[in-house]
Amino acid sequence: MKLQAVLVVLVALSGCASAPNPVDQRNSALTHGNVQLNLSVGKTTQAEVLEKFGSPNITTMDGDRNEIWSYQRHATVSQSSGSASAWSIVLFGGGQYAEGFQQSQRTITLIIKFDANHVVSDFRSRSSDF
Repeated sequence: MKLQAVLVVLVALSGCASAPNPVDQRNSALTHGNVQLNLSVGKTTQAEVLEKFGSPNITTMDGDRNEIWSYQRHATVSQSSGSASAWSIVLFGGGQYAEGFQQSQRTITLIIKFDANHVVSDFRSRSSDF
């Protein structure tokens, strides 16, 4: 009786295999869409930029002594997918397993110019996926 109960549990558990969850494509708040949604020329302040995107990678000044902040993010997104089908070796003695692997690179560069009042006066972003 105990052996049958163990076999039933093994069969039930072996049928519960599922594919792994996909990797969340959002690496950080610094995406092309978030840049367009959160930066407004003449409205967005330096404090708001810091709150949304964090500290810049590089800060410089232009000829008029206005600040320019540069952000650059690079990410490698790896995703493996697999499927499994297995049965208890005691009952059926067989199984099947297949796995795939994908990897991509993502880069975004954002340059923000501020005016004398520390408000966004211009910005440019460029993103690439490969």
